[in-house]
Amino acid sequence: MKYRKPLLTALAASALLLAGQVIAQNSTTQNSATQNSTTQDTTPQNTAPASATPQATPPMPADQTTATMNTPSGELTVHSSMPAPPPAGPAPSFEQLSGGTRYITEDQASAYPLLANDFIYADHNRNGRISKDEYQRWAAQK
Repeated sequence: MKYRKPLLTALAASALLLAGQVIAQNSTTQNSATQNSTTQDTTPQNTAPASATPQATPPMPADQTTATMNTPSGELTVHSSMPAPPPAGPAPSFEQLSGGTRYITEDQASAYPLLANDFIYADHNRNGRISKDEYQRWAAQK
C-alpha cells in the first residue's frame, strides 16, 4: 500500500503528457490546414528550370552518416561527418619543448597539440612529466 500514491501520481502525469502531445499535434495540423486554405502562396514552389537534370551526388566517406526526413516543404537530407584533423607537422625536438630542462610538463606539451593530446599515454611512469626517453619512445610510435 505504500507505493499506491507515487504510482497513481506517475500514472496521472504520464496521461497528462500524452494528452498534451495529442492535442499539440492536432492543433498544429488544424492550424496548417486553415492557413493553407485561407492564404494564397505567390512564391513558386520549384525554381529550377524544367530542363535541369538532377546532379549526381558525390560518394560519401565511410565515416559519414546520412539521415533523410520528410518535411512540409519537401524532403530534407542531412549529411554529417567528422572534420579532417588539422596538419600538425613534424614533432619538435625534446630540447625545444622542454625549454632546456630534463623533462616536459603538461603546460610545455601544449605547444605541440599531438603531444598534449597523448600526454598521459606518453608519460609511461605517470609522474606528470615526460622524460627524454619517454618522448623519444612516443615520437617513434607516432
